[in-house]
Amino acid sequence: MNKPDYTARKISSSIIIDGNINKAPWFNASWSKRFVDMVTGEPGMYNTQSALLWNDDHLYIAFTAEEPFVEAKLTERDSIIFLENDLEVLIDGGDCYYELEVNAAGTIYEVFFIWRDALTKGSRFDIPLFDVHHPQVYTFGGDYDRTGATFWKGNHPRGIRWAFTHFDMPGLQVATQIDGTLNDNSDIDKGWSLEIAIPWNSLEILSNGKTVPPANGDIWNIFLGRFQKLTPGGKELVPHPAMALNSHGIYDTHLPEKWSKIRFIE
Repeated sequence: MNKPDYTARKISSSIIIDGNINKAPWFNASWSKRFVDMVTGEPGMYNTQSALLWNDDHLYIAFTAEEPFVEAKLTERDSIIFLENDLEVLIDGGDCYYELEVNAAGTIYEVFFIWRDALTKGSRFDIPLFDVHHPQVYTFGGDYDRTGATFWKGNHPRGIRWAFTHFDMPGLQVATQIDGTLNDNSDIDKGWSLEIAIPWNSLEILSNGKTVPPANGDIWNIFLGRFQKLTPGGKELVPHPAMALNSHGIYDTHLPEKWSKIRFIE
């Protein structure tokens, strides 16, 4: 078995989700290495680290993000959060995956993706929740340059995905805490932290044949990352520089096979 990228330990207690990572569960957690540039693998420009814990009821994820100018202007749920600085979690479910983005203001953006070849008549996804005729459902080819042969299907060998942008993860809890002043660049901030809790019974759709909560030693593919808006000389860098627990070697977040291997232990 390949060595995991991170090992998440089980705890007997629960965690109150308030954005504060300066409390016992996170003090005792194993924090990840500094995130790296998603393409090159070099250390990220700002320190970003994550920790994961779990119990029988919830998966818990925490981030700490160094940020000298903490900004977050988008406040409406499901705004396109990656247009700003954000922290991201994507969880692979085999035939599907879930994306969560959060900015420093605690604004949430969620999408549930199902590979087109998996959403067939009579499949487990053939339910009203995943009606492709819903006005907030789109096709998605990945983060790619829409030219030539990639125009319709993107670059992934599996082709396109259905993107359910109206999806809300049941029981999701998210909170942020800022060490500094939000949207005030007259001072230097230290950064911000993020806490996430997701019920295991809500993650069952992503379990891909594994038990929930996990059995000892189970491995899940999870992307843990950050996007940073930079405007040198007043010109915005596009795409925004990305940092992640593991590099992809390419500027495409939506590659579940390249996400970090998270092992869950008792």
